[in-house]
Amino acid sequence: MDYVSALLPPVVMACFFIGLVVTIVKSQGGPNKAKEDAAVDAALARAEGARQHGSSAVAERPTGA
Repeated sequence: MDYVSALLPPVVMACFFIGLVVTIVKSQGGPNKAKEDAAVDAALARAEGARQHGSSAVAERPTGA
């Protein structure tokens, strides 16, 4: 019976991992996909805008020589 107690934890973890992967794959797409994509695009645009604004602000600073 030692083999059962040795193999049970990896088998249980593998089953939970497979269930997790299946859940993630099934949740992709669907009716909310467009809304999720729009939210990600908006966040990326904000980050890009902040990065560009930050770099232009650095370039406009006087050097004080």
